[in-house]
Amino acid sequence: MKKYLLLAAGLALAVLAVVGFTSCTQGSTVISGTGFSSQQEGIWVSGEGKVPVTPDLAILSLGVEAQAASVAEAQTQATEAMDKVMDALKDNGVADKDIQTQHFSISPVTKWDEEKEEQIIIGYRVSNIVSAKIRNMDRVGKTIDAVAAAGGDLTRINGISFTVDDPSAYYDEAREKAVADAKARAEQLAKLAGVTLGKPTYISEYGVPTVPAPIYYKGGAEAALSIPISPGELEVSLSVQLVYSILK
Repeated sequence: MKKYLLLAAGLALAVLAVVGFTSCTQGSTVISGTGFSSQQEGIWVSGEGKVPVTPDLAILSLGVEAQAASVAEAQTQATEAMDKVMDALKDNGVADKDIQTQHFSISPVTKWDEEKEEQIIIGYRVSNIVSAKIRNMDRVGKTIDAVAAAGGDLTRINGISFTVDDPSAYYDEAREKAVADAKARAEQLAKLAGVTLGKPTYISEYGVPTVPAPIYYKGGAEAALSIPISPGELEVSLSVQLVYSILK
């Protein structure tokens, strides 16, 4: 019986060790001298750092959609329109490396036939959508205008979003602010509790940049009226959790 009890206890400890290790490693950076699972006392605080960022990259989702009686005819129309759209993008400074196909499809167009009581094919639709990165923020609106005019009524512009090409420097700044915020909280708690604050024994970092909702724009050639585009401001944020020891 003792043998089985020891075996069960050993398995339980192994499971706890695996769970503790997983919770400390997934999605966080951990610095701990004694291990997070062994922390039984201390001052636990969280801190947040936020940095306002001006976007320097616009990502435009656009393409063409053509419908005709045959696949060949629909594909010809879509290809001709897409070639013009691609030329418009390149004429406005969008590099080949910044244009990537997102979606391409050829699908039948059907309708319900009352006499036959079934769906019948009345044509075919060809859709070709790409993602284009616009690095010159001053030309975002002009690029949309040019694309809409080039593709005519076959143009499809699904949306636009803004981001930062390299956010690493902003993350460094946000990290500094988050740690400083956590330290200030810990110092205040220690003072209120009448104890002496020690060194950090555990640090966990996590964070996701806040991205505004995309601006949606749809229309063909008749909508090409010098679209006003405002990238606004992003906010890069990071949160940290620290555990400080308490000096006796």
